[in-house]
Amino acid sequence: MKRIGVLTSGGDAPGMNAAIRAVVRTAIYKGMTVVGINRGYNGLLNGDVYEMDVRSVSSIIQRGGTKLFSARCKEFKEEAGVLKGVQACHDMGIEGLVVIGGDGSYRGAGDLSRHGIPTIGLPGTIDNDISSTDFTIGYDTAMNTVVELVDKLRDTSHSHDRCSVVEVMGRDAGYIAVNTAVACGAVEVLCPEKEYNIEEMIAKMQASRKLGKQNFIIIVAEGIGGSQELAKRIEEETGIESRATILGHVQRGGSPTVRDRVLASQMGNYAVNLLEKGIGNRVVGIRGTKLVDYDIQEALQMKKPFDDDLYELTKVISI
Repeated sequence: MKRIGVLTSGGDAPGMNAAIRAVVRTAIYKGMTVVGINRGYNGLLNGDVYEMDVRSVSSIIQRGGTKLFSARCKEFKEEAGVLKGVQACHDMGIEGLVVIGGDGSYRGAGDLSRHGIPTIGLPGTIDNDISSTDFTIGYDTAMNTVVELVDKLRDTSHSHDRCSVVEVMGRDAGYIAVNTAVACGAVEVLCPEKEYNIEEMIAKMQASRKLGKQNFIIIVAEGIGGSQELAKRIEEETGIESRATILGHVQRGGSPTVRDRVLASQMGNYAVNLLEKGIGNRVVGIRGTKLVDYDIQEALQMKKPFDDDLYELTKVISI
């Protein structure tokens, strides 16, 4: 394999640039040429591409976001769009592809592989909701961003004896929520994987207040929502001044942590090694400390267990 492409798709995540850098430089080290595809599958279909060299990825390892931009592509969800993408690869001489993104990006990668374009998926999403890997690119950075911001909120909550209801990202998964709840000393965490009882939470806050607790942090996953209403209800029932803060897309930005930079670099290198052997239709992940790869369709069927022990820990140490 002498010519490969690389693109990023779906929501951006800190560390994507480190992965792009590793793909480009590993490929060039092995004597390949690399085509950078802008704006995901849209760029592939519309020819928004350019040839990358070693300098194309200089000074990006420390930057958040993605140098290749990102976008969602409805056209690529249809077979006609996939066939158009396959033809685009043939026209540009792209023999293999690295796709950095989430489950939706994996489906596109599987479709390209099915039509003879060997494609490797790398897990790039802050939510950590990809079942074929313990950790995704961007997850660690996003959690550190949340902790930094909640620590700042705690300062003002302490000064005014307030309750801060903080909504973090995680539409279908509570991994960011439960980990940051432990790290921030939250009194409660609400996430999609677990049922919750607001009255019990309020009773817990009232009991803690009698023991001298003066300020409270509650972490709410995006998939639960209703943070403004929850803050209002807490204030009405407890008399504790309560404010809701929705952190939003600030969690996607910022310079990636060491962990994300190293993980992304390892995965980018691994992907090129697979393509060099002519292997496609795989997704790369990490299990423990070891890089692994799975068939794309197998990976999409996997179920990721929720860390019940960590969730229970939030209950034990938040009294």
